[in-house]
Amino acid sequence: MLSHTDIGASGRLPPLLIVHGLFGSARNWGAIAKRLSDDRRVVTVDMRNHGSSFRAASQSYPDMAGDLAQVIETIGAPMDVLGHSMGGKAAMQLALTQGELIDRVVVADIAPVAYGHSQSHLVRAMRGLDLRDLSARSEADRRLAATVEDAGVRAFLLQSLDLKADPPAWRLNLDVLEREMDRITGWPGTEGRFDGPALFLSGALSDYVRPEHREGIKHLFPNAKFARIPGAGHWLHAERPREFEAAVRAFLERPSGG
Repeated sequence: MLSHTDIGASGRLPPLLIVHGLFGSARNWGAIAKRLSDDRRVVTVDMRNHGSSFRAASQSYPDMAGDLAQVIETIGAPMDVLGHSMGGKAAMQLALTQGELIDRVVVADIAPVAYGHSQSHLVRAMRGLDLRDLSARSEADRRLAATVEDAGVRAFLLQSLDLKADPPAWRLNLDVLEREMDRITGWPGTEGRFDGPALFLSGALSDYVRPEHREGIKHLFPNAKFARIPGAGHWLHAERPREFEAAVRAFLERPSGG
């Protein structure tokens, strides 16, 4: 089963499962998970080939959804699910194929479509990072800056670098992620329908969820609502964490008796 972190205890609201995106991990969501755990149990996972979870030959959405289903069935269904980017697509796949496991779903800055861009250049940058005699994250950042210009992206990637390992190592299965990149940026064309509450929450500065995607989203998620966070891009939870948390909390809230 996926490695996961459990925060909080049973509360008035159903448990919440948080699913990170490509190159991420449960640790990226620690602060938000802790704040959302004031009235519920919150579980964050490391997806396959990420963090402390198992290594596998596939990164397909049916396989990732199956991993999430196993976690939910172990904890107790139904759960609310929040997924970002790759994690959002895995959450959508699960909702469309095993919707009985999910009560409400939040899909953060991603649509059920195939994207033309690739993140393979980041795989190459991480693989090309000289890890010899590396003991400080600041030095890793300096070296990575030669191939990754954006400081925010470098900071995000470096959260998956284990400097305590001997020698330092990435907590990512880079070979499989590169080989499976077309599947990750793609979408399997899954049919189905999730009639439960769904929120598609986007960054106002991001172009991942476009107006032309809405018809397809509503076909699969008839009760979908849409919201955008001003000043946020694709990594909206990191760029505007308080606004992100407030939007998620408002959507997942139930009346006191419900």
